[in-house]
Amino acid sequence: MTLDETYQLGYLIKTHGLRGHLVAHFEVDDVSAYTKLKTVYLTLAGAPTKLVEHEIEKVQPQSGNKVLIKLRGIERIEEAEPLRGSQLHLPLAALPELEDDQFYFHDVIGFTVVDENLGTLGTVENFYELPQQDMLAMRYQGQEVLIPVVDELISHADHAKKEIYVSLPDGLLDVYLKPSTRQQDEAE
Repeated sequence: MTLDETYQLGYLIKTHGLRGHLVAHFEVDDVSAYTKLKTVYLTLAGAPTKLVEHEIEKVQPQSGNKVLIKLRGIERIEEAEPLRGSQLHLPLAALPELEDDQFYFHDVIGFTVVDENLGTLGTVENFYELPQQDMLAMRYQGQEVLIPVVDELISHADHAKKEIYVSLPDGLLDVYLKPSTRQQDEAE
């Protein structure tokens, strides 16, 4: 299993107690859907691209997106401590099925972006998961254009046509295509 074949489920925050339990943050909508996990892959802080498979004995939801997790073979706090900060990964195949018009970010890289008023715009190149919100990055007239990933702007993806449909607000593309006043002053 390589890192490219997985998605990040969350990360280990800290140890809990003396018997090897760990507190984890799951980056999911419903942590209770993951209580029956059998295995997880960890990327350790010292080797962020190497995956280490661990069997899970127990996942117990806590408050918010936190869970108490017990990994098989980790029996003491001294064994759990080096795992703090590790990322938790699952195989892409383990992702839950979505409704037809929903999508996972990695699934729509390379899709054509189609605006309801302007038609075909460009191609999805990347997604940026920023603290404020997620952003779709597309190439449009040689410029990278960022589109906030919100229901009001991105309506759905058509997997058969490899298209993602948007409704951009007036002026969004102009922000990226017209030089700023400062850039104009520097050019003169």
